[in-house]
Amino acid sequence: MDTLSYKTVSANRETVNKEWVVVDAENQSLGRLASAVAKMLRGKHKPEYTPHVDCGDNIVVLNAEKVALTGNKWTQKRYIRYSGYPGGQSELNAKQMMAKNPKSLVENAVKGMLPKSRLGRKLMKNLYVYAGTEHKHEAQKPKEINLNSIKL
Repeated sequence: MDTLSYKTVSANRETVNKEWVVVDAENQSLGRLASAVAKMLRGKHKPEYTPHVDCGDNIVVLNAEKVALTGNKWTQKRYIRYSGYPGGQSELNAKQMMAKNPKSLVENAVKGMLPKSRLGRKLMKNLYVYAGTEHKHEAQKPKEINLNSIKL
């Protein structure tokens, strides 16, 4: 057989097939949810995955306020920000972060599992997190995925 039949197919912006997916975060562990969402955002579950291309899906995460943390993480997990000014470091624990903005808990976890580059920032624009069960992406006809029943 001739060697030209073994060419590697590399996806690009025109050939990639993006879908809309809905994930329910109710009673899901935060880290396991975030790693599954990061894989789907990146496109690693698709056979035509290419590392330098945005070939992942658009993901809608519902019920972000009902995500679960195990052990003492509600009080011990810390989120630290720094304003850039002297004395401008502030800290919140997971319970305070959930009370202030439940979406940011999921967004921070997913963002930490994506590449720290232009591609990672572009991939974060494909993630839509909502605290309740309502979302505004019905027109895209997203398919619902149960993370407990699939293997990524």
